[in-house]
Amino acid sequence: MQSKPTTAEEYLGSIPEDRKAVIIQLRNTILENLPEGFEEKVAYGLLCYVVPHSIYPKGYHCNPKLSLPFLSIASQKNYISLHHMGLYDGPLLECFQKQWPNYSSRKLDMGRCCIRFKKPEEIPFNLISELVQKMTVKDWISIYEKALSKT
Repeated sequence: MQSKPTTAEEYLGSIPEDRKAVIIQLRNTILENLPEGFEEKVAYGLLCYVVPHSIYPKGYHCNPKLSLPFLSIASQKNYISLHHMGLYDGPLLECFQKQWPNYSSRKLDMGRCCIRFKKPEEIPFNLISELVQKMTVKDWISIYEKALSKT
């Protein structure tokens, strides 16, 4: 039985060699631009950036023992993914979608909050840098709690 990574270093060590450099570059882009207060963890088999319980004791509503998720990156079978929870609807999503053509000639491949990159060389690191900077911990908690109150 293969063990699951529990640290960022273990996660990076588990990535196929042909993707390792780009995942490290994506991680560094996030870490260099991530607003204060977010914390890096490995959860759900992904490299995640969360609001720790020390800032938001309620945790994630689906499982309060888990920190509130914000961003994650993963090397999937056919693509690299960046999940940004702050892209669920609202002005940040609209801003990101408008900016995309300025940074990439490729069509945006995106789900609700998951951006997929089929080719590592297609990742617009400058745009990712800007995206990561646009939401503080306080902003994210506010958006999250507002969304919860609607359910």
